[in-house]
Formats: sequence, structure tokens, C-alpha cells
Amino acid sequence: MVFEQDNLRRFGYKQELRRSLSFPDLLFYGLIFMVPIAPFGIFGSVYQASGGMVTLAYGIGMVAMVFTAASYAQMVKAFPMAGSVYTYAGRGIAPPVGFVAGWMVLLDYILVPSLLYLVAGSAMTTFVPGVPVWAWLLIFLAFNTTVNFFGIKLTAVTTRVMLVGELAVLLIFLAVGIYGVATGKATGDPLKPLFDSHHFSTTVAFGAVSVAALSFLGFDGISMLAEENRGESRQVGRALIGALVLAGLLFMVQTWVASMFVSGPAQIKGDVDNAFYNAAKVAGGPWLSTLTALTTAIAWGFADSLVAQVATSRLLFAMGRDRQLPKFLARVSPKRMVPTNAIFLTALVTLGVGLYMSSRDDGIALLSSMINVGALAAFMLLHLSVVVYHLIKQRSRRVFVHLVVPVVGIAILVLVEVNADHNAQILGVAWLTLGLIVLASLYALGRRPRVPSMGMAEDEPVQETV
Repeated sequence: MVFEQDNLRRFGYKQELRRSLSFPDLLFYGLIFMVPIAPFGIFGSVYQASGGMVTLAYGIGMVAMVFTAASYAQMVKAFPMAGSVYTYAGRGIAPPVGFVAGWMVLLDYILVPSLLYLVAGSAMTTFVPGVPVWAWLLIFLAFNTTVNFFGIKLTAVTTRVMLVGELAVLLIFLAVGIYGVATGKATGDPLKPLFDSHHFSTTVAFGAVSVAALSFLGFDGISMLAEENRGESRQVGRALIGALVLAGLLFMVQTWVASMFVSGPAQIKGDVDNAFYNAAKVAGGPWLSTLTALTTAIAWGFADSLVAQVATSRLLFAMGRDRQLPKFLARVSPKRMVPTNAIFLTALVTLGVGLYMSSRDDGIALLSSMINVGALAAFMLLHLSVVVYHLIKQRSRRVFVHLVVPVVGIAILVLVEVNADHNAQILGVAWLTLGLIVLASLYALGRRPRVPSMGMAEDEPVQETV
């Protein structure tokens, strides 16, 4: 079988990371990053924000992210490199724009692992109350950093095993839940999770989507592995869209089933964090509640945070390689072919943020409100890079994929951002301001953002290997 090996010399780089990931590896990576059972942990929050229309919120979120995934697929074919939106905006529009895009998405990549560890640690304390949350954070972080250090293939194998376990638990919940609905245990209205005319409004719908979007963040992490993909570059885009759609459908099905065992928002008002587990208890008994809670702890603490650290380290590696962050972040282990310094820095930052937030009573709530804003802003720049690069620079005539899709994608993201949590909006503006200060400092020091010159003509054929 012939695979296209993306020649990085075309873009001024040399191949340093190991190309060992197949299409299933990329697909599983995206699924595990999004966590197929992600709604287990935030079902109550989305249910309340949507006025009970939790399945609708996830459906809108999936459609919104599909537009973004389509733009990712266009840009990863043009620039098959690590760095994701940082690379695409930097080369598609201009290096300073790439810096801003990378800076904005970095906010979420910094915060996401800490949130995952806190949620997992909090869940574990219900089973082992003698071990504090910060101790669980150390255990999860030590395991994941070790796996990441020993190479991307070990990471891929580990995530595949964990994904199988998550899907098995999800199938058990769905089977028991559907049986409960069929035998009359359900108390919820089967139509209200999809649409409730008494509570529906644009503000409610997109406000709920801004919370539900937390479950979808991570599909873009697949693009971080473009230099470790052993197949043709377009399969990265296919994995992006495939993982997103599969996860979105799973989210919709499980939230609909859970909603059947909730009579309304008032029922979960006093125990939002455990709303899903309480619904599972009604559907199947205490054993199902315990199983879903324990699986959430393992999934968020090991599987999802493992791939989150991978994505963060690859972003730091790409920005360090271009000297837009300290150069030491671009160091790659010759033996293991992974960016070791970026991996360890990611672990240290996660540890610091996690320990601080674990000392606050509102740590999880505070992090949750801050997660989405940076990524959504970066996604807007991604859509803009599609228009600028393909439609303007390359004079593409594919108006639908290079104009209509990104413009609709931007419009949807603007609606989500406008209806997002006020604290998250403030943080987003503050982080953007800090990024612009850093960018101005780079110019003042004579280190304005640049990308390497092309190493060969763009129309030179790429190498092929069997």
C-alpha cells in the first residue's frame, strides 16, 4: 500500500517526529480526547442551561463544530504540519495572526488538563475519601506524563484500550436506560430534550451550546499529529470530521436517555454535578450510578487528560520551533522522537494550575467557565485563514468550501461567544490583551513572528514510500 509522506522540507522543516499513526489511531485519538462519555460529567450543567433541551444543545454544537472541522480539513491538506490553527493562520494569513491564533488556543490547552484532573480527582474522593483531590491530581499527572514521554505509539495503544472500556460502559448504560424507558421507569418527556417551545430561545440555545461545546473541544487536537501521521495528509481531515460526528451522535443519544429519568430542571437544581449519576441510579440502580461515576473519573483522569497533554506539547513544540516561544520547547528526543521539553513544561503548568484550583471551593466551576473562549476565538481565525489563503491567495473557485462554509462557521461561533459566560468573556479579552503585549514585545526585541522559507518549490512532487 502506498502512503503519501508529507515532505516538510517544502515548508522549511525537517522530519523529526515519528510517523507511526494510522487513520484508526487518529480517529481513536480524537474520540478519546472528546471523551465519548463526556456528558456524564457535565450533563446537569447543560440540562439546566438549556432548560431541559440538552440533546438539542449537543446537536447544535455538533453542527457548529462540523463547519470548523471542514475548515480544518482544508487547511491540513495545504499545510500538513504540527501546530494546528497556529500553523494554518500563520501560513494562510500572516505569521503575526498565527501567533494570536496559537496564543488564544493555548489558553484552553493550558486549562483543559487541569480541569480534567480536578473533575476526576473529585469523583475519586467519593470512592476513596481518605485521598485528597490534589493527591489524585499527582497520580494521574505522573502516569500520563510517563506514557507521553515513552512515545506517541504507546500513547495511541493506551488511548485505544481506554476507549474500548468507555464505549463498553456507555453501551451498558444505554441498554439499561432504554430497557428502563420500555418498562415504564422513565419520568421525562421524550420530546423536550429535543425541543421545548415554552423554553426555547436563541439566547437559551446558544448559551447551552457554549457549555456543551466543552465536550467537543479536542477534536482539533488530531491536526496536532499531522507530522506523526503515516498516511496521506487528507486522512487527518477525514479523522477530524469522523471523530466529531461519531462523538456528537453518541452525546445526543446518551443525553436523551438520561433525560428520560429527569422530570425537569428543578429536580437537579440542588445536585447539578451528580445529575447524570442520579439518572443512572433511577434507570438501573446504585450499581449503574457507581459504574458511570467511576468510569468518568478514569476517563477524565487518564484517557482524556493524556491526549490533552499530547496536543498541548505539540502546540508548544510548533511555536518553539518557529521561535515564537522559547527555542528549548522545540527539542525532540532523538531516541523517542517526542518533544520532551514541551511535554515536561505542559506537566509543570498543569500541576501548578491544578494545585491552585484544587485549593478553591469553586475551582471546577471557575475553570469550566473559562475553557471554551480561547478555542472558539482561534476557530474564527481558522475560518478566516481558509478564505484568505484559498479564495484570495490561491484564487480558488470552490466557493462553497472556501467561502460559504467558513463564513457560516464564523457566524455560529460569534453567536456562541456572545452568549457565553460573562467571566469567560472577560478572561478571553484579558488573555488576548496579554498576547498582544507579548507580540509587541517580540517586535520590540527584533523577533517578529516569522515562519521558515520554503525549502523547495510548492509544485515539487512529494516523496512516496511503500
